[in-house]
Formats: sequence, C-alpha cells, structure tokens
Amino acid sequence: MKKFIAVAGNMGTGKSSLVEFLCSRYPIVPFYEQYETNPYLRDFYADMRAWAFHSQIFFLTQKFKNHLKLAAVDRSVIQDRTIYEDAEIFARNLYRSRYIKKRDFESYYDLYQSLLDTLPPPDLLIFLRSPLRTVRRRIRLRGREYEQNILASRYLQHLNGLYDGWISRYRLSEVVTIDTGQLDFVNNLVDMTDVLQAVEKYI
Repeated sequence: MKKFIAVAGNMGTGKSSLVEFLCSRYPIVPFYEQYETNPYLRDFYADMRAWAFHSQIFFLTQKFKNHLKLAAVDRSVIQDRTIYEDAEIFARNLYRSRYIKKRDFESYYDLYQSLLDTLPPPDLLIFLRSPLRTVRRRIRLRGREYEQNILASRYLQHLNGLYDGWISRYRLSEVVTIDTGQLDFVNNLVDMTDVLQAVEKYI
C-alpha cells in the first residue's frame, strides 16, 4: 500500500539526511526540496524586503508541482519540506517581519489555500525539532554562502517559534516528532534504531 511521508523542520534540522537514511532502509521514492533552482534566492538573502514575495511565489509553485508529481507515483514517497511550511512558516514569518506587504501576503495565502484543495495530505508527517544553537551550527558547517548572513539575526529564532505553533495545530495526518538536536541518526547505531522504531509502524 502506497504511503506519503512528509519531513518538516527548520533549516539545519536534518531533513535531507533523514530522507536519505529512510530511503536506504525502505523502498521509498524521495522528493527533495530544489532550493538551489530558485533564481531569487541569493537576491533574497541579500535584500529580503525587495525579494521576499518573488522568492516565496517561486517556492510555492515548485512545491505544488512536486506535490502533484509525488501524488502520481505508484510507490511510497517521502518529501523533504512541504508546501504547508512554505506558507505557514516562511511566508508568514516574512509578512510578520514586514518583508512582505499585507496585500501581497493575503493574495499569496489565498492562492496557497486554493492549491491545497487539489492536493492529498500526507499519511505521516515527521517533524524534526532542534534547538536554535544546533540549527545555527549546522548552517555554519554546511557553508552555503548565501545563508551565512542570517546566523546572527532573529530570523531563525522566529522560524523556530512558528514551527512550534504550526505543529501544535497540524491535524492533516499522524505526526512523529524527532529531536535532532539530541539524535545522530547518520552515524550513531543506537540513534538509527530509535528513529526506525519511531516511524516503522507508519511506514
């Protein structure tokens, strides 16, 4: 029976690593976030106010296309970051921070809600939670140049807060929460086993 698994979490929480790990254990087709194809991304990190709306529209479009593709696959699938996070976390944070104007955010959110009417929800959402210091350390270590200027800002802190609020309201599927600030499911055998036990009954 086909399963749709979604992996959600802030930047640097280990979403891509978890997708790779689960795909190495189960016959699941991965769908990764194509963040590097966003033509506005470097401009956005350099000047959020000027490019936030453009960047979020691009991400929303790509997530919608990805969601349609994974829905058409006849095998179980796993998605690295969801369309829900784009709107409920990232776009909302940019609106609250006044990088997106109210009129633009309302138009964006209306489009998002219309798209949701056409999309099947996940069977399982795996939510990765990490403390802010861990998120910052991982972003620093992975060394994406355009991300480095957000490390000293409150941007990541606001995202963490929005994630906690969103996951407390999320009702579309079962949720498994994993604290990736404490677990190393890439290198530690005990942690690998703990993660597999947490998600196995759903997969």
